[in-house]
Amino acid sequence: MTPDLSTLRDVRALLARHGLSPDKGFGQNFLIDRHALQAMVEAADPPAGATVLEVGPGLGVLTAALAARDVQLIALELDARLLPALHETTDAWPNVEVRHQDAVTFDHESMPEGSILASNLPYNVATHVLADALTSGRYARLAVLVQREVAERIVARPGDEGFGAFSLLVEHFAAARIVRDVAPGCFYPAPKVTSSIVRLETHPGVKADPRTFGWIRHGFRHRRKTLRKNLIAAGVASDVAADALERVGLDVRVRAEALPLSVWYDLAEVLTGTVETARDSA
Repeated sequence: MTPDLSTLRDVRALLARHGLSPDKGFGQNFLIDRHALQAMVEAADPPAGATVLEVGPGLGVLTAALAARDVQLIALELDARLLPALHETTDAWPNVEVRHQDAVTFDHESMPEGSILASNLPYNVATHVLADALTSGRYARLAVLVQREVAERIVARPGDEGFGAFSLLVEHFAAARIVRDVAPGCFYPAPKVTSSIVRLETHPGVKADPRTFGWIRHGFRHRRKTLRKNLIAAGVASDVAADALERVGLDVRVRAEALPLSVWYDLAEVLTGTVETARDSA
């Protein structure tokens, strides 16, 4: 009989059968709530025949739910201890490929264009995986279950507490929204914080912009400093930094977290041109 992994009873029985327990080092909190599981599948909304990547399938509760949508699913699991249990719950699905692999080193460009990413992401790799996945340009949609703090950073805008370089990176590539919160009791073991399901619809044809995001990284280097001081710390001459800010209509006392993405595009263009001109005339 196939275990019902949306119930605590069957999850505990599966773990006991394989001599397992959740590992905090891998950030393992197994989803055991049917409503949250359904919300994840609906947020991912993979069309039949799509290729889906799942990071950290754990025991396979989301894996099986996605496989039922007639997709080709690649599940990356780093914890080798879980593989026998994961195979027990997913081997009945011929459209599921389980790989013992670290998602941090996964080549997202190997995925077909228009793929879907759907994952209950471990906290310690969430931003890394999302950044790599978005930058690859291979995904039409991403649906992730992450800690609420990470979700707020994903959707943050200037003035929000969690707003930063990562928020801008997400906005460059996708439109993101929080679908719903998921209470600690929906997991086993229960984490100490609330989680959220986030859906990201990628912007078609958007390419990486290393020039703009190089300047953004400089701008957010020290959050308590003004943008001008951060640019100076990055090697931009004081007068050049001040001139660039003024040319895009910014006060020299402005901080990076006050700037929307549209202004960063303009500022990056001006900064790059101004720095190159200053270098050529030196």
